[in-house]
Amino acid sequence: MIPVQGVENQVVAVLGLGRSGRTAAAALAAGGAQVIAWDDGTDTRAAAEAEGLRIVDLTRDEGWQGVTALITSPGIAHLYPRPHPVIARAYALGVPVDNDIGLFFRSYATAGWDAFDRPPRVIAVTGSNGKSTTTALIHHILAEAGRPTQMGGNIGTGVLSLDPATDGEVVVLELSSYQTDLARALTPDVAVLTNISPDHLDRHAGLGGYFAAKRRLFAEGGPDRAVIGVDEAEGLYLAGQMAMGPADDRVIRISSGQKLDRAAWSVFARKGFLAEYRKGRQAASIDLRAVPGLPGAHNHQNACAAYAACRAVGLAPREIEAAFHSFAGLPHRSQLVAEIGGVRFVNDSKATNVDAAAKALQAFSRIRWIAGGLGKEGGIAALAPHLGQVTKAYLIGHSARDFALQIGQTPHDIAETMEAAVTRAAAEAEPGDTVLLAPAAASFDQYPNFEKRGEHFTALVEALARG
Repeated sequence: MIPVQGVENQVVAVLGLGRSGRTAAAALAAGGAQVIAWDDGTDTRAAAEAEGLRIVDLTRDEGWQGVTALITSPGIAHLYPRPHPVIARAYALGVPVDNDIGLFFRSYATAGWDAFDRPPRVIAVTGSNGKSTTTALIHHILAEAGRPTQMGGNIGTGVLSLDPATDGEVVVLELSSYQTDLARALTPDVAVLTNISPDHLDRHAGLGGYFAAKRRLFAEGGPDRAVIGVDEAEGLYLAGQMAMGPADDRVIRISSGQKLDRAAWSVFARKGFLAEYRKGRQAASIDLRAVPGLPGAHNHQNACAAYAACRAVGLAPREIEAAFHSFAGLPHRSQLVAEIGGVRFVNDSKATNVDAAAKALQAFSRIRWIAGGLGKEGGIAALAPHLGQVTKAYLIGHSARDFALQIGQTPHDIAETMEAAVTRAAAEAEPGDTVLLAPAAASFDQYPNFEKRGEHFTALVEALARG
């Protein structure tokens, strides 16, 4: 655990007692704070109180006596569509509002670092799609190269549950827009933006607010290196803002599909090959086509981001390339579950929106596509240009019939359930086909989350493999 600095003998309130809230409360107490806490859930409050937390009703003014700061969980709205009443009360009382990410960045460095030969560093990854894979890949590369490393944030361990720094360690954090939007301290050594596409727009009052939340990771702390995906206008804009000029190699531009040979430092993937350019000259090249854990152009973009971040902390191209080949990928993200009779079964349950599903559809050929669930605003009409490789669609869940109306002449079955979809797709598939779960929809009509949906698909496929 990382004790929070600068809170000794202060009364600090914690709102939201899920994983991050309870961890924040413990880290604050370890730093000497007097912690009080509140959660809207009666059962959650009772469980936290049973663990020794002091529960105080922050919906009442008397609960705020002496409070110097409010620490809130990332899932709680602090501005749009409207602030949570407790956060609104903090604003009215002039009490600063922060989250666990802000506490981490102000507490990670300690006086003990003076004795280290190499100072620890932090790589922070954000973006709309691919940030979990990119974060895990960076962590994997560092570990394979023998660098001490930890991973946390929106993936894995909560940031304040990480161990205190060791000599030369690199902490890799995945940060969502909810986390970057509110954190009062954001000071990574290397900041990474994978890409930008519309997401969480209600929470940020539109695409501009969503991008502004991501941009804070770069603008607030001034990272030593900024790795920025420039395949969208927002990334181009951010790269231009961060660079002092064309020769500024503190910005590493990345792309999947574009040749970037004019920037001071760039990493891009085209036709399955990753290339690094510095000052107009190629510095390295890697064939990504034979890397099983990183299929498709979207994963090649993730590889570019991870490569650039690892180069920024001093790893050699050959170390990174070797680690690529041992990366198994993440569950529910283009995860190869099995190959049965020449048919691949791929779990991309995390493809909950149109943009992510489009990337999955572009990664494979001869696809038997399992899609559906709780459809999002706009449906899947935008996927029409990517259906050429779909041999047949097997539609499930609440939006199955709506999706059937939006996929044109693509052959399809209304399968309703995952069991029916997997059974039919497996029975009809031929060697060389890929049965791909890429739902383009939320899971909440049939599953509590996308992980449970992916686990069900995986279990069904594994049962087929056992015969």
